[in-house]
Amino acid sequence: MTAVSGGITVGVDIGSTAVKAVAVDRDGAVLARSRVPHPMVSTGADRLEHDPARAWRRGPVRAYSEVAAGLEVAGVCVAGMVPSLTVVDGRGRPVGPGLLYGDERGRLVPGPDGPPAGDALPDAEGFLRWAAATHPGAAGYWPAQALAGQALAGVPAIDSALSTTLMGLLHWGQWDAEALGRLGLRPDQLPTIVPMGAPAGTLPGSGTVLAGGTIDAMCDQIVAGADGVGDVLVICGATLITWVVVADWVEVPGLWTIPHTTPDRVLVGGPSNAGALFVDWARSLLKGSRRPGSTHPSPGDLPRTGHPERVPVWLPYVRGERVPFHDPSLRALLADLDLTHGPPALERAAHEAGGFVIRNILDRAGVRAHRIVASGGGTRSTPWMQALADATGLPVETVAVHEGAALGAAWLARMAAGLEDSLAGADRWARTGSRIEPDPAWQAAADSRYRQFLALSPPA
Repeated sequence: MTAVSGGITVGVDIGSTAVKAVAVDRDGAVLARSRVPHPMVSTGADRLEHDPARAWRRGPVRAYSEVAAGLEVAGVCVAGMVPSLTVVDGRGRPVGPGLLYGDERGRLVPGPDGPPAGDALPDAEGFLRWAAATHPGAAGYWPAQALAGQALAGVPAIDSALSTTLMGLLHWGQWDAEALGRLGLRPDQLPTIVPMGAPAGTLPGSGTVLAGGTIDAMCDQIVAGADGVGDVLVICGATLITWVVVADWVEVPGLWTIPHTTPDRVLVGGPSNAGALFVDWARSLLKGSRRPGSTHPSPGDLPRTGHPERVPVWLPYVRGERVPFHDPSLRALLADLDLTHGPPALERAAHEAGGFVIRNILDRAGVRAHRIVASGGGTRSTPWMQALADATGLPVETVAVHEGAALGAAWLARMAAGLEDSLAGADRWARTGSRIEPDPAWQAAADSRYRQFLALSPPA
């Protein structure tokens, strides 16, 4: 494969609250970065969507344009949340809502042809069934990554990794016409599938290669450097994603098991709703709660404030929970709140909730962990990272580049552009930002709260 000149690639990550993009050189040094915010719309406790024209189409184009300005870009790859889906017209313009993970419209029920087709993410197929029923005969049914690819290069392409979210509708890596036919769909209404890290097209008027759209969490994994047995990769985005690195394939009730991108390694864990979507919601309740002259300090960027023993306990299930309970009906609970608690204590409790979720996953997996490698925008919050360390008893090492999914996507863009042959070597882009150790006093207090967290949670 002939290498493309220049060696600069761009990774774009469509997140829950913003599109992030980075332009990087061959060594993974960030040359330019961009963040284009967009809102999430929740019209009910069980509904979550984007304006796909803004978040999935215009946002990625703008983010790419901002980081690529003045650079010779060899390749670009778009990563994004899974699952997601919208309906498009013949020009590739969205004509329906941008459905996001966990939305009730993705909940599968047996259809007239029997139970759901496959064993992939259930709401991925659920979204497709809902869209086919509400917008029959549409020109296309695309996830966020495909819409962005069409906007950038005129190609609604996804890679083989992303396509596996609809595993039951695939046959030998391509869409299964018979399985789609049972849903009233045709293969040409779904995105083009290309191998992971393979070219799907080029941006008009340039030699910039577009890779197939891919999964954000996988891109984080590629460049995080969490590949030793006992490492715990925690992606602190709107969703909190925990992956424990183990040597052998194990099945744990309630948890997911997937291959690691590193040979002879396996990941156990999965996504939780205890991420920034919950934390930001909890913190928003505290806005304006500090009266002039209040004796309660603002947490700010301090690792922690207040007394270790004076913290309530949150169950963070404002949208139900994914792993390990897989129950969208669960709701949040704040326990042991009294008049002595102020905003710092409630914010600390929200941060600790994520740590308790991680610890519960580790306990269920039966793994002795050594460290947390934290990635995602949440790593900018010192109080949150400190709470994860105190709640789990593990050191937290944050990645140097907070836009981990965009950075990993830039590596896949190198592969598509012919600058790399495989994922091997991506570890050279793994860099540590800071290391946060647990505080013994706060860890001991958190241990007690963790036991209460388990007692308040649904039974195992």
